Amino acid sequence: MADHHHRHHQGGHGQDAAAPTRHASKQHAEGAKAAARAHAGHGEAGHDHAAMVADFRLRFRVCLPAAAGVVALSHHIQSLFGVPGIISFPGDRAVEALLASFVFCYGGWPFLAGLSGEAKAGKPGMMTLVSLAIVSAYVYSLAVLAGLPGEVFFWETATLIVVMLLGHWLEARSVMGASGALQALVRLMPATATRLAPDGSQEEVAVSALRAGDLVLVRPGAKVPVDGVVIEGASAVDESMLTGESRPVAKGAGGRVVGGSINGEGALTVKIDRTGGETYLAQVIALVERAQASRSRTQDLANRAAGWLTWIAILVGGGTLAAWLVLGAPLAFALERMVTVMVISCPHALGLAVPLVVAVSTELTARNGLLIRDRAAFERARGLQAVLFDKTGTLTEGAFGLAAVLPLVPDRGEDEILALATGLESASEHPIARGILRGAAERGLAVPAASGFRNLPGEGARATVAGREIAIVSPGTLRRAGREPDDLRLAEQQALGRTLVFVLDGDRPIGAIALADMVRPESREAVRQLKALGLRVMMLTGDTRAVAEQVGRALGLDEVRAEVLPHQKAETVADIQHGRVSVAMVGDGVNDAPALAQSDLGIAIGAGTDVAAEAADVVLVRSDPRDVVAIIALARATYAKMAQNLVWGAGYNVVAIPLAAGFGLPWGLLLGPALGAALMSASTIIVALNARLLGRQGERRLAELRRSLAA
Repeated sequence: MADHHHRHHQGGHGQDAAAPTRHASKQHAEGAKAAARAHAGHGEAGHDHAAMVADFRLRFRVCLPAAAGVVALSHHIQSLFGVPGIISFPGDRAVEALLASFVFCYGGWPFLAGLSGEAKAGKPGMMTLVSLAIVSAYVYSLAVLAGLPGEVFFWETATLIVVMLLGHWLEARSVMGASGALQALVRLMPATATRLAPDGSQEEVAVSALRAGDLVLVRPGAKVPVDGVVIEGASAVDESMLTGESRPVAKGAGGRVVGGSINGEGALTVKIDRTGGETYLAQVIALVERAQASRSRTQDLANRAAGWLTWIAILVGGGTLAAWLVLGAPLAFALERMVTVMVISCPHALGLAVPLVVAVSTELTARNGLLIRDRAAFERARGLQAVLFDKTGTLTEGAFGLAAVLPLVPDRGEDEILALATGLESASEHPIARGILRGAAERGLAVPAASGFRNLPGEGARATVAGREIAIVSPGTLRRAGREPDDLRLAEQQALGRTLVFVLDGDRPIGAIALADMVRPESREAVRQLKALGLRVMMLTGDTRAVAEQVGRALGLDEVRAEVLPHQKAETVADIQHGRVSVAMVGDGVNDAPALAQSDLGIAIGAGTDVAAEAADVVLVRSDPRDVVAIIALARATYAKMAQNLVWGAGYNVVAIPLAAGFGLPWGLLLGPALGAALMSASTIIVALNARLLGRQGERRLAELRRSLAA
């Protein structure tokens, strides 16, 4: 039996596990180091962005009352509301100019500084447009105050700056909130840990002082400091912040725990095996950083459109000024039209349309254990036509489970045969023994005591169980002895690719036990949901055709490709792609690395604490194929939000620019600079809110998916 066990373990599904690994690469090492730096210091970029938010907030709050004073003193505003001269005193125009100058210098400084940066780079953009608008209005108003015929624009300069400051403050705050994934991940780590000395004494040390091999005590309710293995104690650990798994995960001796997870009611002694950049959390941070920094094809398109819109705004603004002057319009009116065109054309909302969605979707996916490594590949997921799964460990559990118990004599039932086998195998750690024990536990069978256990080299094992001499042997043992039962049910089990062992009472075969690599319960619903999304679902495996086809029938797969060697998997993916089919490959991220790299979207599933599957575009932390449904659904939702934001970011210009230029004047439609600024800022705020809405909608969608998949 030992030989039989060994042969099956190596040949049954061993082919799926034979491919060379591809992790711990140079890129991963660099990413882990970057994560460790981010973990240690939160990064200078985060600090700079927080300072930017605070700066815009302060400038807005300081300038708001000053701008209100400018508006109140404006003769134009007073006349507009039918109360000319309501606030009038000697020197009121000088006070108005002083307040406007303060708003221009203090509130307008970020835009003027931005103009300098854009001019040096030779890439005029949003800061250039805003600066041209406020400088034109301010300088013209000073000229009017000095005696040039026309109308003072101080109130429009002040309100434009205040509205722009408000928009930038809200927008910067939205970006910072969307980038909160890294900060949230960093905050998961505790600052100190309880290290156990060799003599059993305890000391509180900084987490950074821990080294591989140290023992730490994790008290009830405390956070696990770093990755390690439980060597003593039992508890349930909350890993929801890291993996999205809502239920606490039972941990006992030999179980892995991850830094940042929260211990339940039992105390655990953990032996550390990963620190610093090697830890799971550090690798997640590195992946999130990479996703936030990676380029998006849609983002590149938006940036190119923003660049074109900038030049269009400058040309149209200048053309508007010239055209109205040629037509004999007053300089004040022509200048007002130019200022309004430049303000309304500001492409800032367009530039934010995609980055904000990228930041929000990255935060959302990371919080739910869906880690994006390549943004462009993630966007391609919306156009997928087929999903190709590896079998072992992906659609199946990768471990033996009880498939059937077949009584061979009329006086013995299934439970009795299984109980006798369980008693004999109770002390064994062999994969087949574990499968038998698991099957007995699922049926709630008691394990009878065994004695006199002895191994039968090349045959199996024998022991005294419940007073009987019981043996478990391979089919080859009975075949060699000429006592193999003639039963059609046995042939059917073998045709399905299942492993058979026989239970003997003395020398009499009383039953057979069939074991198989069991299909994950969640795989069926995952396949059903993928088909509901209009996708073709296929399986690729190195296992035998009989086993593969049985799994395919059980899951309702569209196509099964079996007996594919690891080096042939990428060729198989390429062959499918040659039929103009966009395909995602789902595997363990190590054995299937070439196929993952070849596919249009490589998804590494069940990464656990080894998240650096360098060949994958997306890493799913949980060993759950249902998360493939979630990532594709989120990719579609993310792309829809990008499209909506592009419309909000630039679509309104089609109507607003002509109105700002004065083409609607014959119909009484005219946009002033302040209203133009308000529309532009409203567009920016709508884009920011719409991106944040993706977070809420995505969370609801994920919750609905997981509820429906668990039903």
